[in-house]
Parts: sequence; C-alpha cells; structure tokens
Amino acid sequence: MIVVVEGSDLPGRSCHPDSDGQTYQNIHVGLCTKVSKRTPVTPVPGRPWGVVGMVAGDAPSARWEVDVQVKSADDGLDFFGPYVRGARGDRHVGLTWGTVAEDGTFTVFRGAKLKLETIDPAVVRRADQPGWALVARLGLTDDKGNPRCATVKPPVLSWSVERSG
Repeated sequence: MIVVVEGSDLPGRSCHPDSDGQTYQNIHVGLCTKVSKRTPVTPVPGRPWGVVGMVAGDAPSARWEVDVQVKSADDGLDFFGPYVRGARGDRHVGLTWGTVAEDGTFTVFRGAKLKLETIDPAVVRRADQPGWALVARLGLTDDKGNPRCATVKPPVLSWSVERSG
C-alpha cells in the first residue's frame, strides 16, 4: 500500500519547545526508516534507524511517499516495512525533528507518531488497491509554535484514500 504523508504549516528553522529554554537551530523534519543498504538514509547517532526525505523547518510544505505492507491478522490488520515503527498495537509511521549540524549530523529532539492501527480497516483496504494511496495530512506546528510531536490525532491529522500517481 502506498502511504503519502503531507505536512503543512512548518514551524520555522528555530524553536524552543523545552522548559529549560534551549533553542534549537537549523531544524529539519524527516521520515524514520530502518537503515538499509538499498535506501540512502541520514544516520541518527546512537539509533538503529535513520531519516529520509529531510525537509527544512521553514519549507512551505513537506511530502513523503512510502510503501507499507498490510496483512490480515486474527484481530484486524497489521503493518510492516522499513517505514513502519512500533510493536504490535503501536504500529505507526514516524516523523522526527532534529537539528542539522554543519557536518550534516542529525540530532533528534522530537518525534511524532502517525498511528496506522487507528485507521478504519475499511479505509485501509480501499487504499491497499492498485492505483490508490492512503494519504495523511497534518499541520506540523503545535499550538505553541513548535514542531508537532507525540501521537498526532484528529482533527490535526486526517486520513483519506486518493488516486496515486
């Protein structure tokens, strides 16, 4: 199944979301993925995963398109693939926010979960047909003007089925 994530309303290149007053500069957002020899990723020091499709925090929008495998399970649907994170019951596509240093090092400071298991199974089944895609749309700035994080839910996040390509 093709999954498209479309983000709007990015927060800018700097933010200070923590109560300690720390300001983050040159922030970017990307999609989490398993490290693979087949897909070039930006490594994240100390993590077994990397980031693809990094977008600057002051871009007008962000878009990622990935393949997710869907399988029927005894208790519903399950999701697999290099872009799917989390244990059964917490399967999600992950966005990660971080700073990019001059040497290209990406340092994570926030993440957002787009939970796949919360989507109506009928919607997923429609999207899992040739020529269709499951599309997630969300604003990437929270109510305080910082990068959106944690589990993202409606009405901030909407899922729909649309023609792919």
